[in-house]
Amino acid sequence: MDAQQDIVFILNGPNLNLLGTREPEIYGHQTLADIEAMCAEKAGALGLQTVFRQSNHEGELVDWLHEAKERDAKAVLLNAAAYTHTSIALLDAIKAIGVPVVEVHLSDPETREEFRHISYVGMAAAATVQGLGAQSYIVALEKAASL
Repeated sequence: MDAQQDIVFILNGPNLNLLGTREPEIYGHQTLADIEAMCAEKAGALGLQTVFRQSNHEGELVDWLHEAKERDAKAVLLNAAAYTHTSIALLDAIKAIGVPVVEVHLSDPETREEFRHISYVGMAAAATVQGLGAQSYIVALEKAASL
């Protein structure tokens, strides 16, 4: 990895390891591995390197946000999945790290169940990209590159 390239963390929350088979009518048929490959290609074209991770555990996502600060990341793309709507811990971590976070959603939460209309992540995010399927990650990477 080129030490001069800016790093963007791409963090994925619970159940995203099941993409491709989990409710494909909502989340699409692409797997998380497909999205990771798309992101790596786009990041390379933007002169960025990525750290791509997924966890079903809230605390691990918080730890990775802290790591993004420690590693002086340019930005974080965060698809917190269900934790988007429940995690004050993620909100506090985003506020604490001083690294711009771009909130990412495959679907459009505003068109879904009412409880999905609240985003704790969005309360501290620099930007939100939603409703574009896997392409949401690519648009979010472009936003991250311009931050």
